Amino acid sequence: MNEKTEFFPDGTQIDQWFYHTEIPQLADLGKQYIVTEYGIKDDGKVYTKEFQELIELVAAQGGGVIVVPAGTYMTGAVRFAQGVHLYIAEDGVLKGSDDISDYPVCETRIEGETCQYFAALINVDHVDGFTMMGPGTIDGNGLRSWKAFWLRRAWNQKCTNKDEQRPRLVYISNSKNVLVAGLRLHNSHFWTNHIYKSDHVKYINCHIFSPVTPVKAPSTDAIDIDVCTDVLVKNCYMEVNDDAVVLKGGKGPWADEAPENGSNERIIIEDCRYGFCHGCLTLGSESIHDRNVIMRRIQVSNASNLLWFKLRPDTPQHYEYILVENIEGTVKNFLNINPWKQFFDLKGRTDMPVSNVEHITMRNCNCKCQTCYHVTPNEEQYWLLDFKFENIHVDAEEMGCQP
Repeated sequence: MNEKTEFFPDGTQIDQWFYHTEIPQLADLGKQYIVTEYGIKDDGKVYTKEFQELIELVAAQGGGVIVVPAGTYMTGAVRFAQGVHLYIAEDGVLKGSDDISDYPVCETRIEGETCQYFAALINVDHVDGFTMMGPGTIDGNGLRSWKAFWLRRAWNQKCTNKDEQRPRLVYISNSKNVLVAGLRLHNSHFWTNHIYKSDHVKYINCHIFSPVTPVKAPSTDAIDIDVCTDVLVKNCYMEVNDDAVVLKGGKGPWADEAPENGSNERIIIEDCRYGFCHGCLTLGSESIHDRNVIMRRIQVSNASNLLWFKLRPDTPQHYEYILVENIEGTVKNFLNINPWKQFFDLKGRTDMPVSNVEHITMRNCNCKCQTCYHVTPNEEQYWLLDFKFENIHVDAEEMGCQP
């Protein structure tokens, strides 16, 4: 294999790890454990206990891969152990329960905070070398909670995302050398994929979807990257009723001092296609520091924002060395930089934390949009420094304010 030589925006060389995108075969994942041989049936019943017992059996026997064959098999929250992989076969569906009692409350990470909340459907914690792949589907079965959320919001306009009790689809934490490949990750109740304090994580050839009609799937972000390093999102299709790739990391007036928070660094999103979403690449609304982020060679259809900086007036934020290049498609806003005041809370701090957005490059883009630069200058809250726009071809109804 010929090695490539490319660089992140700050001049750091991109590691060869980012170019190794081969997908293993099922046989490469070890001994196969087919779920139907362990009391799990395609009969509409929820088999959480049986799934978890199978995971523990595989781990005790030295590892291997749990195989979900053709059919639909239901479960609540399960936790994967070291050495245990997951494969969903063609026409196979691992379907989540729509009963929140099948997702226990535990200490977890959600919306920039470490707190008590519900486990995800698939949970992976402190694992080195986890693979989840196949041509099949992991279906969150979120319709019931989507409808309940909008009913609650009609009753109380100030209700938060967490007020309607609902799990994420996939939560990967404190792990490394993770591969998620080929899967359809659909219909999550809440965030679809959330990775926290993990490194060397790849999402390749995945189809990530939640609907915007007839019932909007609220806050079903495609991939939330939270205090992570070395993440590759490649050849994925993302269409969700919220942001697609989102960089998280903490929120609040002293978020940069909390040990559970931190930076995202060395993130590449490339060769992806986007359907409807709020943001193709979004920094915030719960993020404190992001550095060396590349989004390139993507096609966009009907997204609200291509590059979106959500700048919280109650959180110190520093976004630097971001590159967006070789983009084709239709977006509402080519670049969106504005204050983000959702659930604003200074928690007694008397001054407003000042944020910085700097060393941002957008180049070789051909887009149709409503507003090119949807930017609000606000030097009391944030500084915008060293923005470069090169070979930009935008058919815009309004140009807006260029930073």
